[in-house]
Parts: sequence; C-alpha cells; structure tokens
Amino acid sequence: MPQMLFMDRVSKRYDSGQEALSDVTLRVDQGEMVFVTGHSGAGKSTLLKLIALMERPNKGRVVVGQTDLAKLAARHVPLHRRRIGVIFQDHRLLADRSVFDNVALPLVVSGYSRRDIGRRVRAALDKVGLLNRERQFPVALSTGEQQRVGIARAVVHKPPLLLADEPTGNLDPDLSREIMHLFEAFNQVGVTVLVVSHDLGLIKRLTHRTVRLEHGRVL
Repeated sequence: MPQMLFMDRVSKRYDSGQEALSDVTLRVDQGEMVFVTGHSGAGKSTLLKLIALMERPNKGRVVVGQTDLAKLAARHVPLHRRRIGVIFQDHRLLADRSVFDNVALPLVVSGYSRRDIGRRVRAALDKVGLLNRERQFPVALSTGEQQRVGIARAVVHKPPLLLADEPTGNLDPDLSREIMHLFEAFNQVGVTVLVVSHDLGLIKRLTHRTVRLEHGRVL
C-alpha cells in the first residue's frame, strides 16, 4: 500500500523551550484511518500542525504523499494545504457568513467557478446531512451541526488527506459517534483520515489503528 504520510525521526521544540515532539517516526498508508491519543500536552496538535505546515520541525523529515515538506518552497505551501482537509475542535466558522459561504470558502480561494462551487458545496452539505441549512448562519445551528459544517468545509475540495483535531471534544456521546461514523464514511471512499482524540471509550469501539503519544514520543 502506498504511504500517505511518513514522519522520520521528527522533533519539534518551540521558542519557549517546550519540546512538543521528540524523535517521532510514524507511517500512515493511503486509505488508512488512524487515531492519535495521549494526555494534554503530549504533542498531538503539534503533529497535525507539522503535516499541514502550520509549523516546521527542528529535526527529521515529514513526507506527505510524494512531497518532502522540508523541500517545499514557501510559494507552494498554499497548494500543499489545499490537498489537506483540517477540522478543528472549535469549528472556526465565520459568524457573518451563511453555512453555504463558510463551506465554499476553500473553493473561492482556489478560484473555482461559481457553478462548480454550487455543485461541490451542496454535495458536501448533503454528505453531512445539512443540505437544508445552507442559508442559515452558524449562530442558528447546534454545536453538532456547526461541527458538521466544519467537516463539509474540510472535504469540499475532495482532499486525499483529512486531519481532525479533537473533533468531538465539545460533543455528547451520541453526537461524537455520529461524527466518527462520518469520518469512517469518508475513509471508506478512499480518504486517508488522521484523528486526534482523547475519547478512548469511543476509539476502542472502532476498529482502527491507534497511535499513543506520551511527552512527545510515540509509544
């Protein structure tokens, strides 16, 4: 199976002196769904930031697909990020824009035509069960619905890799299961999914590989 992600002896130390990751080696195959767990401060979010090039490592290599991120010029970083869907715990929706416009944002930035934007946004909203809410504003939605809008925005440009940072952290158990089943549905059509989560009970009920971080190291 071709690899989607390879981290080779990666370390990340912040300017504050905090060592977030230390000598981490990790491989995720194309089409795999993997959970990353660990205590608060274990380095889980930093791991995702390195993949999305929100941060760069001090040591080691991060390879996404066939691209060695250390060799990626600054002008190519936006293109790299367009190949990745990122879902945050706090949704990061724009309050002054409708559900449709929030989901459309990555396509507008990428220069898609109006017709393509309409088609892709409605397809993404349909997948997360919110096609009838496209004209609503985020404030009118429940927490679970806001999270699903965030997921639709992350997948609207059909990225091969999906990163989710504590996507069920603010949700009750039933909604958490719904969100995880959505990720499984995307995974079943070939999307590689990497989910950071501390919900061990839910993870144990799902049958995907789990990677545990402790003090910046993979156990």
